[in-house]
Amino acid sequence: MAAELTEFTRALARVPGPVTVATTVDDAGRSWGFTATSFSSLSLDPPLVLICLGKTASTHHAFTSAERFLVNVLAAGQSAVAQRFATSGIDRFAAGDMRPCEFGLPGLDSAPVRLACALHDVLDGGDHSILVGRVEALHTAEGTPLVYCDRAFGGLLPAQ
Repeated sequence: MAAELTEFTRALARVPGPVTVATTVDDAGRSWGFTATSFSSLSLDPPLVLICLGKTASTHHAFTSAERFLVNVLAAGQSAVAQRFATSGIDRFAAGDMRPCEFGLPGLDSAPVRLACALHDVLDGGDHSILVGRVEALHTAEGTPLVYCDRAFGGLLPAQ
């Protein structure tokens, strides 16, 4: 089983994914955030997206009990933000680059896409929870999205 899991992990690492930072604020006013590449659109009607969060993550309870969360799609060149929000045991908001955005949720002004979501559902996804968000507000701007593939950050190439 361990060899199959390693092969499975290696195979999925070859699949490019968008790099996102999801943020929320708990009832006490504390900001929470995590980096995820497991993000996707789910439905147009209603407008739903999904993002996956490990069940053992320090942010798990904050997100599964949140009323709303914000998905920041990072821009090429923002890999340091992704790495910071993927690091445990630090103040992920100390850099001061997050500011109140849609619904007062912490966001990046320079993100090419921000999606403010109401927590629509939390589904079981094995060792992860699948957070389904109903998009209530969004922001788009110029910028090439950051992608993650083969355990490295990169940008998209222009269409040929």
